[in-house]
Amino acid sequence: MTLPTPDRGTTPPTPAQRTARVSASVGFGLQGFFLAVLLTQLPQFKDKYGFDDTTIALVVVMASVVAGGGSVLAEYVATRANSKTALRAGLAVIAVAGLGIALSPSTIPFFVGFAVYGIGLGMVDAGTNMQAVAIQRCYGRSILSSFHAIWSVGAIIGALFVSLCEAVDVSLLVSIALASLVVAGATAAIGPRLLATGPEVEAGLGAGATPLVIPWRPFLALGIAMALFFAIDFSVGNWSALYLKDVLFASSSTAALAVAAYQGAGLISRFTGDHWVRRHGEVAVVRVGAAIAVLGFVVVVFAHSPVVAIVGFLVIGLGAPVIAPLCFSAAGRLAPPEQTDAVIARLNLFNYAGTIIGGGVVGGIAAVTDMRIGFAIPLVFAVGLILLAPAFHPERATEAASEVDHVG
Repeated sequence: MTLPTPDRGTTPPTPAQRTARVSASVGFGLQGFFLAVLLTQLPQFKDKYGFDDTTIALVVVMASVVAGGGSVLAEYVATRANSKTALRAGLAVIAVAGLGIALSPSTIPFFVGFAVYGIGLGMVDAGTNMQAVAIQRCYGRSILSSFHAIWSVGAIIGALFVSLCEAVDVSLLVSIALASLVVAGATAAIGPRLLATGPEVEAGLGAGATPLVIPWRPFLALGIAMALFFAIDFSVGNWSALYLKDVLFASSSTAALAVAAYQGAGLISRFTGDHWVRRHGEVAVVRVGAAIAVLGFVVVVFAHSPVVAIVGFLVIGLGAPVIAPLCFSAAGRLAPPEQTDAVIARLNLFNYAGTIIGGGVVGGIAAVTDMRIGFAIPLVFAVGLILLAPAFHPERATEAASEVDHVG
């Protein structure tokens, strides 16, 4: 589906563009769904292969590192064909990798399967956001947060799917195979309806016709903001339950509510984020969102009961999750439309840097001190996001021609 890009605020979206928005949203949902299916079944993999906690952590870090390569691959595909092809290929890779993981008879095939999944993860992360930025340009108004909200919905559905499979005693192999088939079938359905973006579509240029030009200072600021957010997100997702159990002596069932509170509040943040951007602008939304996250981390760090800590994680979820889509939205204005896909793919690399920081730094500090001090680190990251808010200014991205460097 090759769609024209209307001028901002002058042409309403066509039915085809609305269909592309729905299809891209499904792509976000599939990504969240399948990631949740794999991560929530890591304990089952641990039991199946006899892994210890360190090995499981290495699997997750390995997937994040390899995902960086997947994002680079998505840039290669998108700049020589289009982001539609990059996204479809990425979704196909994670579906195939899922089947490989499910069928792995031993440790080595399992690691290979997760490495292949990491490649698909990076391709889909980059491809979905390429699509979202291009579709937002068609709409002429802020809609990017809504795509990320659908990712969160998909993740919740994935966790519920695993819970249901566990309740009815569905095997690990069958549950992951079913999830892979869902991804494959949905990809076949949405693929032809995605937006075709790329140099050939946007400007009639051949592959490699012009070098990629990025205003490096605002790009780097947005990249650092992206890394800080994902460090925060990964810290909450991976260490909050352990904090409640080991520091505040909560039960396992109570400890799990920390992530649930954060993700549930994140849905509110992302579903309402576009509304707040249209009313107050991106800079104000980033500042307020980051300030809310700071408040939440203060509550968490000084909490002396599980309930108070859970409230703190909920508050963090109300503020921080809106920042990631705004990073991509601002980055989409840093280069001409025909080069936007490459900019998005490169910004996406900071995603995985943040994930590694969130896992390594917080966990390392907690190991030599305690988890309470460990959570002071993402608090500092949230303060950093407040300071980086000016990088999200709409005009800064479009008027930064004097600061451009040639990149690649």
